[in-house]
Amino acid sequence: QVQLVESGGGLVQPGGSLRLSCAASGTRFSIYDMAWYRQAPAKQREWVALITRSNSTNYADSVKGRFTISRDNAKNTVYLQMNSLKLEDTAVYVCNTRGPTWPYTDYWGQGTQVTVSS
Repeated sequence: QVQLVESGGGLVQPGGSLRLSCAASGTRFSIYDMAWYRQAPAKQREWVALITRSNSTNYADSVKGRFTISRDNAKNTVYLQMNSLKLEDTAVYVCNTRGPTWPYTDYWGQGTQVTVSS
């Protein structure tokens, strides 16, 4: 069973930065692709960024050039560095991974709130 625990959210002004962390346990972290999603009030959950087990990365167009996903396999942790934050980045940010073999179970953290406000 995989457990994911996010941290690092908070209140920040537009143009500011935050770094989110997601600590994983209960699994061999290095073999998992890891992703960040976000969900704003009254909106559907939105995929934000992905880092594969081979360290390839991909980003949603809305965050490309501003957010950076990275991982530290020694610490079983994935990070999301968020720069140049905008009001529309306000959301609950949730860490996700999927089991690498059948039945490819999705695992989710509890989320961390990011609020961008002046």
